[in-house]
Amino acid sequence: MITQYPKDSAGRLMTTAVPVVSKETTVGEVESLLRSSALTFETINYIYILNGHNELIGVVSVQELFRMKSYENLSAYTDRVLVTVRPHTDQERVAQLALKEGIKAMPVISKDHRFLGVVPSDKILEVLNHEHTKDILQLAGVSHKHHAEAGTALFVTSPFAHVRMRLPWLVLGLLGGVLAAVVIGFFEATLADELILAAFIPAIVYMADAVGTQTEMLFVRSLSIDGNPKIKKYFLRETIVNAFLGLILGSIIFVVSWLWIGSLLVSTILGISIFLTILATVVVAITLPWFFYMRGQDPAVASGPLATVMSDVLSLCIYLLVASVFLAQY
Repeated sequence: MITQYPKDSAGRLMTTAVPVVSKETTVGEVESLLRSSALTFETINYIYILNGHNELIGVVSVQELFRMKSYENLSAYTDRVLVTVRPHTDQERVAQLALKEGIKAMPVISKDHRFLGVVPSDKILEVLNHEHTKDILQLAGVSHKHHAEAGTALFVTSPFAHVRMRLPWLVLGLLGGVLAAVVIGFFEATLADELILAAFIPAIVYMADAVGTQTEMLFVRSLSIDGNPKIKKYFLRETIVNAFLGLILGSIIFVVSWLWIGSLLVSTILGISIFLTILATVVVAITLPWFFYMRGQDPAVASGPLATVMSDVLSLCIYLLVASVFLAQY
């Protein structure tokens, strides 16, 4: 029974109405099967080859089938490496794997390799649309509990439902803004010494948000496709990437601010702050989605306002601490 599997799993999406044959079946026999039973199959992108134990041992596409002689059997297609999923595999993982491998329909097998069914192409497309809509809404701070099964449903919900969908993360953002104001107020004396530093706060915060969002989205995508990447190796690679980005962008703002303001001190503060801020965003951009993922929750939740608030406060603390240190020394 398909209903015995968890919601949003491959088992819930699969169909058993697909052509299955043995390796001794000839191409002519498969063609006859397709002509006589085509209307009973939900998908005929592939012919699935099973052995006597109902185990999947091969797959042949219809395109490959029609290039063969009618008297040939399908044994030549039983030595391939098969791409399959388990019935409890998350639907997003199924769709991403199908895209990665270029598969139109995804076979589902049990732990003992018995063939259970196939996730057809129309279901894969539905999952992609569903997950895309959900991730966009979460990125925008709309509660994932109320996301639409399809984007059009958002146009028929009541105004109060929209408020419930959007308010929680907006309240979090407001509290984050208050916290940022507290941080700025704590460094009021620093800003008073060099008032021009306040003019660059939006640039510092924006760069932290922009680089952090890029890093988060790439990491969340990696989690969706690869399932469980080597976190230490990934973190080291992204740290190196962000270090180079910080060095380049820090150098640019150093030169631009020096030409504009003519203050070596202010330019140095800005350049170092940009470098450290971009480097520090790796911590938020990777550890936050990883925390959600390890708790069995959707890591895309971390790609929205929660990460933005944390990046904003972190970037302000770094910027104003660097400014305080340099202004105290010079």
